[in-house]
Amino acid sequence: MIRQMAAIAAALTILCQANDLEGIKAEPNLEKRSDRALEYANRAISEARQAYVAGDLNKTRQALDEVRAAVELSYDSLEATGKNPRRSPKHFKRAEVDIRQMLRRLRGIEDEFSVDDRGLVQNVEQRLQEIHDELLSSIMTKKK
Repeated sequence: MIRQMAAIAAALTILCQANDLEGIKAEPNLEKRSDRALEYANRAISEARQAYVAGDLNKTRQALDEVRAAVELSYDSLEATGKNPRRSPKHFKRAEVDIRQMLRRLRGIEDEFSVDDRGLVQNVEQRLQEIHDELLSSIMTKKK
């Protein structure tokens, strides 16, 4: 019984670490790290929407900052692989598509925000759009 409880506690600890950004940064496989960071960003978008509906502007701001940080982590992880996006586009293209979908979600959320609060979402949208454009450019253009 005690061993089972210890095993459950260890599993919960691992799950909690995997669900935060620091736990994702610990992933040694850079492509998996990128994928996990994008999944985390999608969850953070949902959390931002829920927090805003609940009227918690600080939690909304924090969730949107986590979206930006997670997408930046994903992009940095892909860059750190050293792979040519034109020759090995799989993970780069997946990230580009996921970020495009996140941009759509953020634009939908922005419509729900009051005019005074839309700047929070617009700042995140702008950074995600920059990363999206960089990914798309790296996939589509030849390096000279």
